[in-house]
Amino acid sequence: MTGRRILGLALAAASLLAAGQQAFSGEFKAKYGEIYAERESGPLKADLYIPEGEGPFPGVLVVHGGAWRMGARGDISGAAQMLAQHGFTAIAISYRLAPAHKFPAQILDCKEAIRWMRTNAKQLKIDPDHIGGFGYSAGAHLVSLLGTTDDKDGLEGVTDPKSVPSTRIQCVACGGAPCDLRPLPADVEGLAFFLGGSRAQCPEQYRLASPAAFVTPDDPPMFFYHGEDDQLVPIASPENMQVALKAAGIASDLYVVPYLGHTAAAVDRKAIERSIAFLEEHLKPKTK
Repeated sequence: MTGRRILGLALAAASLLAAGQQAFSGEFKAKYGEIYAERESGPLKADLYIPEGEGPFPGVLVVHGGAWRMGARGDISGAAQMLAQHGFTAIAISYRLAPAHKFPAQILDCKEAIRWMRTNAKQLKIDPDHIGGFGYSAGAHLVSLLGTTDDKDGLEGVTDPKSVPSTRIQCVACGGAPCDLRPLPADVEGLAFFLGGSRAQCPEQYRLASPAAFVTPDDPPMFFYHGEDDQLVPIASPENMQVALKAAGIASDLYVVPYLGHTAAAVDRKAIERSIAFLEEHLKPKTK
């Protein structure tokens, strides 16, 4: 069994364990392998977790990690199920992976998924005005980029963004997020498989792939969680992002998972619970 699959199963187990210890809003139905987009490389599919009841419910796009080059939507199914049990329509997607597909393929797929959610809002029981994103690691990077970019930033993948549903989301909750790729050493090629070269060779790609580069006052509230001992993604990444968001007047929070590294923090129960609580606070209508 691969390390990726072990991580995915661990996340599912941790999420479901947490689910068993909480009072959730209700049951849900799951549908697997729905096609949300067609690409030259083949169809892109999503797993749907839809709460029982009439709805509409807030929607959450759920994006798996795997360093942009591996992973599958099933790896994060536990969190998607937890979201559905809390009254969110959770849509866990597959997206094109590097190195066969360089950036911006991954964010274009996420944006297409948001359009698909809004186009099919009635069938999915989604409130199209209340859609958030949840992800870990590479998935956290992508939902953060969804949160900070709009149709002026050149990452929509369509000729006329005004003619199709908006890809703006209303809340982000994510963990282990690489938020800014611009400070990476200019000659290091560790992300060449994803971005096409070193920062010296293609600086614009590194800027476009940096959520922190697009922070503006109209961005949605964002929650980050991060392992205190994360040796893969420095904790300064979400810390600096949070500083930028707060300077722009955006509601933001950061939960540091004590003692844990990048992989272990992904399955921390308290971090996932806090993520869902943040989404509930900012996506669900307030009762009077």
